[in-house]
Amino acid sequence: MGQLPFWFLLLSLALPRVSLLFGYFGSEIPLITALHGWVPPTIGLLVPRALVLILIFQDRGMSPWLIVHAIVMGFVYAAAGKNARARRVR
Repeated sequence: MGQLPFWFLLLSLALPRVSLLFGYFGSEIPLITALHGWVPPTIGLLVPRALVLILIFQDRGMSPWLIVHAIVMGFVYAAAGKNARARRVR
């Protein structure tokens, strides 16, 4: 797998679905080689941050980019759970 573009790494921190679409239709992001069929599009729709983590790990291994994306993923899902809990209490 070739190097992921820098714009993809930055944009996917804030907008993972948009960056995956731009990368896919711009043919700059190669498909995931370990997953076949409908698995990558399904992961991209349901949990796009997980797909970005898989792409980064396959491209760069255990890199600082992977750690940063994992931390952002944790913050986003923790905040989403907190907001859902607050809405339920009202």
